[in-house]
Amino acid sequence: MYNKFPPYVSVARRRAKAQRAMDKLRKKGQHIHPVEIKGRTIATTFWGSAWCTHLESFSDYANRLPRGRTYARNGSVCHLDVQQGFIKAIVSGSALYNIRISIGSLEETKWQHLQKQCAGEIGSMLELLQGKISSNVMSSVTNTTEGLFPLPEEIDLTCDCPDAVYMCKHIAAVLYGVGARLDHSPELLFLLRGVNHEDLITAEVAIDATAAGNKSTSRRAKVKGNLTDIFGINMDTSADDTPNKPAPKKQIKATNLKVPKKPQSITAASIKKLKKYLDLSNADFARLLGVSPSTISRWENQTGPLKLQDHNRERLLQVFDTA
Repeated sequence: MYNKFPPYVSVARRRAKAQRAMDKLRKKGQHIHPVEIKGRTIATTFWGSAWCTHLESFSDYANRLPRGRTYARNGSVCHLDVQQGFIKAIVSGSALYNIRISIGSLEETKWQHLQKQCAGEIGSMLELLQGKISSNVMSSVTNTTEGLFPLPEEIDLTCDCPDAVYMCKHIAAVLYGVGARLDHSPELLFLLRGVNHEDLITAEVAIDATAAGNKSTSRRAKVKGNLTDIFGINMDTSADDTPNKPAPKKQIKATNLKVPKKPQSITAASIKKLKKYLDLSNADFARLLGVSPSTISRWENQTGPLKLQDHNRERLLQVFDTA
């Protein structure tokens, strides 16, 4: 009598096989983003934890999601890509399975309601993405029916595994993997729902740009003010904004600088131009990006397009937009 169950394959062997498959995809030019979870806690930040809590609040999901926790923890989610309206993933099981989760865009009326609820209560984009928000904002964005997270009827699940259930353990692992990913890239939740997280930032910096003979200083104050507002970093524009104060020679020279264009690829030269245009020290520029001054120096000493982590690239491009 034949055993109807397939032979047992250890997790280590599955992972090794999956790693070889992912390496082949990388060689073909595909960007692979595995989910890596340290310890037993899948999500530790506000956004990641809120995503998991939201999904677990629905009875249809609550009984099925636990099957995927072990898969998510042991590194079985080999690849996870979040885009507007959908999530694509590859999960290692008895074979490699492809998952696609389609999620509807947030309704315009809900988004407008959220903007009204959050108006004036979020100090900076950094606070928003780090989850350092008031209890009012927190309760608004996590509201089960009117918040930012999708409802079950807005989610369509597909996996090419042979399991007949609607939510297999591979899909459940991916859903938990999204929570882990939001720990590091919370902006992906807004991308997924088709809304711009910048819309929740309503504070504006008032800049007096009318002082005679102070056009260059106003330009620097405006840029630094915008950076302060968006990133929550104190750029200390008080000295620049003093009316009729003679500008040091270094600042006068900077007035002729052209606004740096947003580059197709970020290089050492483009970083130097941006830092010079913003008139920032190495330490202030590093603080703005959330990296160490030595990292800035290392970038400036490299040749060719810089190989940056996704969050550093997005942060830099955002500074270019602000400038």
